[in-house]
Amino acid sequence: QVQLVESGGGLVQAGGSLRLSCAASGRTFSSYTMGWFRQAPGKEREFVAAISWRDVNTYYADSVKGRFTISRDNAKNTVYLQMNSLKPEDTAVYYCAADPRVTIATTPRAYPYWGQGTQVTVSS
Repeated sequence: QVQLVESGGGLVQAGGSLRLSCAASGRTFSSYTMGWFRQAPGKEREFVAAISWRDVNTYYADSVKGRFTISRDNAKNTVYLQMNSLKPEDTAVYYCAADPRVTIATTPRAYPYWGQGTQVTVSS
């Protein structure tokens, strides 16, 4: 069982940066694949980025590639999403998710554990 709590969201101007954090509880955090998803009003939840448990593999949605960076600190049970060059279309609620499998998945249904989400708003 893993419990996830996101933080770091807020209001930022276009071109700015934010760093989201996701604190996880549970002794097996280091063995989970961790992902970030987002959901804008009226839209489906979409994949943003994921990182494997050994921090070896990362995967990004095309829309954020080159601007966002996912990382994890297993000693702190925390995963991060550094977001640079933010655009108004990045505005959404951002969710952290955990998957006990080794392979990286990009579909929400693959992740059994979710945080409550943190709002990111990018003004133009």
